[in-house]
Amino acid sequence: MADELVHRDLPSPNWDERALPITMAVLHYTEMKPVETALDRLTDPAAKVSAHYLITEEGEVVRLVPEDKRAWHAGASYWRGIRDVNSASIGIELDNPGHALGYQPFSEAQVEALVPLLHRIVRQYDIPRANVVGHSDVAPQRKIDPGELFPWERLAEYHLCLPVPKIELGDPFDNDGAFYLALERFGYDITDGHKAVEAFQRRWRPRRIDGEIDGEVRAILFQLLLDRDRGATR
Repeated sequence: MADELVHRDLPSPNWDERALPITMAVLHYTEMKPVETALDRLTDPAAKVSAHYLITEEGEVVRLVPEDKRAWHAGASYWRGIRDVNSASIGIELDNPGHALGYQPFSEAQVEALVPLLHRIVRQYDIPRANVVGHSDVAPQRKIDPGELFPWERLAEYHLCLPVPKIELGDPFDNDGAFYLALERFGYDITDGHKAVEAFQRRWRPRRIDGEIDGEVRAILFQLLLDRDRGATR
């Protein structure tokens, strides 16, 4: 299918049929350099991994798997009751060396290519802002991408994801157990509590990621849930 936002097609064999409607978008980084290495892996049948799109540092959008197919990008993952995240999501890989190879800010050209693509996807499938997430959000035990340098607030300006909320009421949780239950209610897999808190911090308080439950992260989570209950996070 022609798409003016896509610069070229590089079909990957690594897909199967969806079992769920599309309700999510998951953002990744490649953690491979050069970008051809990532493209080779995402199209290698032996690797059994793929994504729907890869966006290079120069802003080239490469389509790997048609959106109506289930790309293999999220692996073992969970979000808001969904365990087959691959079936429910569009996966977008961003060309970046990642934490293993010299993590760096995402390029302006890359972000400028991502915004209209994500805008079209979100509108086409009516994806809630709360379901535009990072790989670390859906797989906190295994993944840390796209990482603390990803410009979530830039996407939030275009209403493509949730912004960091403005705190109104402070810290309401009496103990860590209450916080974990609330974190699960928001959508995270809390099997490994420390990793789940790290993932939450990476997304919502990226300046300090230590996996510790403090008053600030409790207040952020409470505000996110309050906003959701008010219907303000669609």
